[in-house]
Amino acid sequence: MKRFFNYLRSMRFGVLLLALIGVCSVIGTVIPQGREIAWYAQNYRSFHGVILLLHLNKIFSSWYFVALLVLLCLNLSLCSLLRLRTVVKGKKTEREAAAAMPNQRILSGEGFALLRSRMESMHAREENKDGVTLWSKNGFGRYGTFITHLSILLTVVFGALALYTPTVEDHDIMPGETLTLSDGTTVYVDSFRLTDETGRLDYESMASITLPDGRSSGLVPLRVNHPVSLGPWKLYQQSFGTAGSITVTDLSTGGTDEFLLTDMSFLTADGRSGLWYDVLYPDYLRDPSGEVTLITLTEGSYPNPIYQVRVIAEGVNTPTLAVPGDTLEVLGLRFTFNSPVEYPGIRFKHVSRLVNGLLVAAFTLMIAGLYLTFFCEPVLVKADAKGYAVGGPRPERLRIELEDQLADYTIESEKE
Repeated sequence: MKRFFNYLRSMRFGVLLLALIGVCSVIGTVIPQGREIAWYAQNYRSFHGVILLLHLNKIFSSWYFVALLVLLCLNLSLCSLLRLRTVVKGKKTEREAAAAMPNQRILSGEGFALLRSRMESMHAREENKDGVTLWSKNGFGRYGTFITHLSILLTVVFGALALYTPTVEDHDIMPGETLTLSDGTTVYVDSFRLTDETGRLDYESMASITLPDGRSSGLVPLRVNHPVSLGPWKLYQQSFGTAGSITVTDLSTGGTDEFLLTDMSFLTADGRSGLWYDVLYPDYLRDPSGEVTLITLTEGSYPNPIYQVRVIAEGVNTPTLAVPGDTLEVLGLRFTFNSPVEYPGIRFKHVSRLVNGLLVAAFTLMIAGLYLTFFCEPVLVKADAKGYAVGGPRPERLRIELEDQLADYTIESEKE
């Protein structure tokens, strides 16, 4: 049992956990997360079953990733608590041990004065007791490793809060339109494309975010696995859709309106006559006899779209098919069928400012811990009437420096 406990708090186990978390993070970056099952079946045909079986489509909420985070927190907690106990106990024993250390060198009177001057230049604290002088400095440096371990633990905990506690909203935004979120943040989508210049699928929106305080991201590209962040919001390219586009012209006044349609809709002026929009199909086939076969599934954009609508006039319901460029007139209204409009589905993730602040504080604490560890080495120097000795957790460098500086004032080694 003791061996198991020692392994739980060991550095080897901590490094193993960090490596496994890193592997999961890479997988979660390479494989888009949170898509529909059909999307993985279409894009990872050969091994989509493995992705779904191992929950690689939602790896950051999988049981094994959460278990790794919990084990890492346990490892860091044990390391931090044991290290703090060791530091607190060692601080007193180190001073007692330093005062009782045998002298490494015997100094002349001038050597002792030079040693005191050297310690004063280092701003070391001086204590005198029973004929022994003890200089100490950077005692808080002993807490450097403890603070570093603690900051890593806090980073993991606050990072988990940032991962699992944000509110998530999904919105479809048509190009050229602006969405206002609950806190007053506005998101404008300038354009959306499905493919890049080479024809490869590469969903990209050009969007801008403006916070209530006036801060703006300007127009920035938003792509899959390349989110955009501003303030408490993070935006992800989540999905896409295709909307039918119909322009309605009032023949009596010449006024026009364009409607982007994603659901069944009735376009009418009097509530009785007009155009009933059913659905937009991505493609169709027409045989020599003129019979039309509608194609319901396609990959990417709609290559040959066709509208299925119903003309409703004077109580008569007439099913009709129309392609972009066609027009229909119904009791003073002209309906013009345009090319479909592709639009993005964007996921909005709102992270609490408090959590963000805690993460910043944890990183700041980590920097402080690393600084204490590497640049604030504790100093303990003991001197009495016979000579001096250097103690502390890492005394080698200071011992060598003092030997060089006091070489001309050393009478002999006490052992001699």
